Amino acid sequence: MYEKEIEHKMRELPEDLRREVLDYVEFLLKKYKGKEIGKRKFKFDWEGGLSEIRDKFTSIEL
Repeated sequence: MYEKEIEHKMRELPEDLRREVLDYVEFLLKKYKGKEIGKRKFKFDWEGGLSEIRDKFTSIEL
């Protein structure tokens, strides 16, 4: 999608900054490896977190 634009802008950078951009891309790849970027599913790990007070309050009061 943005490959041509990235390639064009990379050519404008001096060699040392190109290396820095490459390092950053590698960092991002490691950071998000195995994760779906932008399509994360909602987790219900909070479910039941307030169960000890359910007899004292309604959902509206909370």
